[in-house]
Amino acid sequence: MTSASGEPFDLASLPKALFAFPGPLRDMLVAAVLDGRKTATTGLVADYEHGDEALPEIGERSVVVDSADRPVAVIEITSVRVVPLGEVDVAHAMAEGEGHTTIAQWRADHEEFWHGQEMRSALGDPTFTVNDTTPVTLERFHVIADLRAA
Repeated sequence: MTSASGEPFDLASLPKALFAFPGPLRDMLVAAVLDGRKTATTGLVADYEHGDEALPEIGERSVVVDSADRPVAVIEITSVRVVPLGEVDVAHAMAEGEGHTTIAQWRADHEEFWHGQEMRSALGDPTFTVNDTTPVTLERFHVIADLRAA
């Protein structure tokens, strides 16, 4: 497998990029990645810490999978910032490709997800909540290979 620039990569060696949990939200987010609307994502630092995972770094590549765990694209991180949740700006929110035009809309949807049973279960904390000081990762990325045609 090669990238659009002809650079080879091994899919089996790449980590998975998991947008949300399997289901309608993941499918919507993956579609937004594939059509170019989604070029950013936000993660909880607490999620990385709970999974004993390193924070993302510029240049890292990962395989985007759909709800059926099928590889559909390879993305490369172009920017990473760790900021308090209260400092997320509207440009980042809009780059997430979910149709948000205000921070309030973006924040409400993200809080609903982060405060949901699946996320709380994944974090091992049934009362997990976020506030303005909660550290989050703001990632920018671009698709380097569309695997649907491969």
